[in-house]
Amino acid sequence: MSDTGLDEAVRDLLAAVVAALDLPLPSLDPADERARRRLLELRALDVRVVLDVLARSPHYPGAVAESAAEVRRRTEREPIDYAPFVLREEEATG
Repeated sequence: MSDTGLDEAVRDLLAAVVAALDLPLPSLDPADERARRRLLELRALDVRVVLDVLARSPHYPGAVAESAAEVRRRTEREPIDYAPFVLREEEATG
């Protein structure tokens, strides 16, 4: 255990959840904004399902680690499919 008080499997599960939901901002194109919103909704649903199953199921050794792996598998199935926002140099310098 680290000084967070959480064991390694729980920290790994939390890292998988953060990675699933941490999406780059979309370009200013409305289609990209819609695509990001859709992707975030899909990934949030996947995370919610995995966590709900974990919370409702009898626990067994490795359940948390398997849940982290499942979040990652589901995240890989839903890749980023929109153009991310890119700050142009002339915009950054004003």
